[in-house]
Amino acid sequence: MTKMWVSFVGIGLMALAAVLISLARHKTKGIVKFLVSSIAFIFLVIGGFLGFISIT
Repeated sequence: MTKMWVSFVGIGLMALAAVLISLARHKTKGIVKFLVSSIAFIFLVIGGFLGFISIT
């Protein structure tokens, strides 16, 4: 049961990362674009790590 919730959080973080990357590419410029992209990358890495944990 716990692995299910961990995987849901991982999927949610990856989806949020995709939305943030789209937002950064189309709506922002300069340092804000870099910050939003960096946050999205961190969410993607954490989401992937949680997805890996839920598999093992």
